[in-house]
Amino acid sequence: MKDHVLVSIRLLVVFTLLLGFAYPAAVWAVGRVAFRSAAGGSFVTHDGKVVGSELLGQAVASPGLFRPRPSAAGAGYDATASGGSNLGPTSKALAERVAAEVARARAENPGARGPVPADAVTASGSGLDPHVSPEFALWQVSRVSRESGIPAAELEALVAKRTEGRFLGLFGEPRVNVLLLNLDVLSRRPSEGGGEPPPR
Repeated sequence: MKDHVLVSIRLLVVFTLLLGFAYPAAVWAVGRVAFRSAAGGSFVTHDGKVVGSELLGQAVASPGLFRPRPSAAGAGYDATASGGSNLGPTSKALAERVAAEVARARAENPGARGPVPADAVTASGSGLDPHVSPEFALWQVSRVSRESGIPAAELEALVAKRTEGRFLGLFGEPRVNVLLLNLDVLSRRPSEGGGEPPPR
C-alpha cells in the first residue's frame, strides 16, 4: 500500500512539472519565436496607434470603408462575449434578422449588382470573424468608390491584393481581411490634416 502511494505521489509531481510547467513553457516559447506577431495578438497600427487586430473583426461605420459581416457577439463585435446567435435554420427570429440585414445592405449599396452575398447578412460562429468573402468585398466596391472618390478599378485591385487563399491550398475559403483592406483604402485618400482616422 505504501509503495503504491509513493509511486502515485512521484507520478503526480513528475506529470505536474511536465504538463503543468514544461509543456506550456515550451509552447509559449515556440509561439513567441516562430509566430511572434500572432502570439502577441496580431495588432495592427495606423499612424503609430493600435487600431485593431488582424484576428478580430470590428464594427465599421464610415460609408467610405468596407463593412465586415454582422456580429452576434454580445452587443456586436464584443471580444468578451464571442459566440454566434444560436438560432437554427428554421428560426423565425433568424429569418427576420436576415431579411432586415438584406434590406439594410441593399439600401446602403444601391449600385451593387447581383444577389446579396450570404456573409453580408449572416454572422460567423464567433461573431468576431475579421474576414469577408471576396464576393462580399467586391459587392461593396461601388459604394466605397462613390464615398471615397477612389476609382472602382483601384478598389478591385486592392481587394485582389488582400485576398488570402485556402490554408495549404486545401482548407477554408478565399477571404479578405476587412481591417487591412480598409487601411489600404485610407492610405489612398489622405485628408488635409495628415491622414484620416482609423477604420470605425
